[in-house]
Amino acid sequence: MKSLVNPTDQQLIQLFVNGDSNALKDLVKKHKDRIFTSILMLVKDKSLAEDIFQEVFIKVIDTLRSGRYVEEGKFLSWALKIAHNLCVDHFRKVKRSPVVHSNGDQDIFESLNFSEAGPDGQIMRNQRHAHVHQMLDRIPQDQREVIVLRHFADLSFKEIADKMNCSINTALGRMRYGLINLRKLMVEHQAAI
Repeated sequence: MKSLVNPTDQQLIQLFVNGDSNALKDLVKKHKDRIFTSILMLVKDKSLAEDIFQEVFIKVIDTLRSGRYVEEGKFLSWALKIAHNLCVDHFRKVKRSPVVHSNGDQDIFESLNFSEAGPDGQIMRNQRHAHVHQMLDRIPQDQREVIVLRHFADLSFKEIADKMNCSINTALGRMRYGLINLRKLMVEHQAAI
């Protein structure tokens, strides 16, 4: 590596693209703390944050080597955006969503996916589906729509907000009140799912 005193991100990127692997090490060292901390604050798990941090720099390397990186003097912002997107992707995979419990303290949305063996099991499963749909029909339409889009269509809250032409906070509020109303209905009707 050329002996540069305090090289800029652009200089380090150019050196790396020209074959100097030490330039990448310097670039990672320069921004590691900031990127890693932002990931850790989102995922709140150190080993997961380390995995995502590695994925960030794999994407950075792939983009730099393919010549797709457009320098605008904002390498850190770009790397932080990659990190954020990878965290969002992780949460989509994990699908951290609210849980609605039945009287048996079982998540009703998970119970819909259980596959019992034999014709009796299929009948019971169909009855549970019908019961949940009847309950959903009794809550306000905007709340029902958010629950259906989230749990059955597997859309993110951003996608739901776009589809329903409302803010993400409104979609989250509708989900919250929909789940509260659904839970009340289940208690009132002694729903055994």
